[in-house]
Amino acid sequence: MSSTLNKAMLLAAGLGTRLQPFTNHHPKALAIVNNKTLLQRNIEYLQQFGISNVIINVHHFASQITDALQQNNGWGSNITISNESNEVLETGGGLQKAAWYFDNTEHFLLMNVDILTNLNLYELLNAHIQNKALATLAVTDRESSRYLLFNENNKLCGWRNVKTGEEKIPVPTNPLFQKAFSGIQIIQTKLLSLIQQKGKFSMIDVYLSLAKENNIQCFNHSHTKLIDVGKPENLERAASMFE
Repeated sequence: MSSTLNKAMLLAAGLGTRLQPFTNHHPKALAIVNNKTLLQRNIEYLQQFGISNVIINVHHFASQITDALQQNNGWGSNITISNESNEVLETGGGLQKAAWYFDNTEHFLLMNVDILTNLNLYELLNAHIQNKALATLAVTDRESSRYLLFNENNKLCGWRNVKTGEEKIPVPTNPLFQKAFSGIQIIQTKLLSLIQQKGKFSMIDVYLSLAKENNIQCFNHSHTKLIDVGKPENLERAASMFE
């Protein structure tokens, strides 16, 4: 595998219900932290690591996102839109619809637009390549209601919802370590041809269905800044964390 990342996808189609009332009139990608939208912040974040070719899926108030991109010339990046106006396809379905964009690449970055972090993507990529992983999921040790479960070699084995007690463990192993997923991942492009799901589905379901036969790794970046800006109170917290 080559050691560069050239393309990324930002997942921006979600309804952002946790960010109401803002998302009653706007897409969550345009929520503002210190005078910059989440969309602009993450496009500029990717640029720091040499990624200026980005596809963005849109659904909720899609035209507001495309207008912002046009008015600002993509903040210097080459932006492609994957239009999900008819139906929001979730993380997996959204990626599947945009799979054509990653032809002729070996691996790419997939990231939720409402995540802010200073994770060094070069370190994530190096780990991904060294481990010969099909996908490498950024995780931290923070508290969450849902966790991914990994073995002592950082290989994905399952998923757990600690609120409901629901578990999916396709690779039963002991011990299992709970890690909270950061919504950031590097994926070998060949994974796209292995996806069996159709329509509307989650990338977590894809990873769990592939975990038994494939090396899906985690990368712990608990030492970095990370915030999910999906909730109104986190907009204020994010403003104190990111200038």
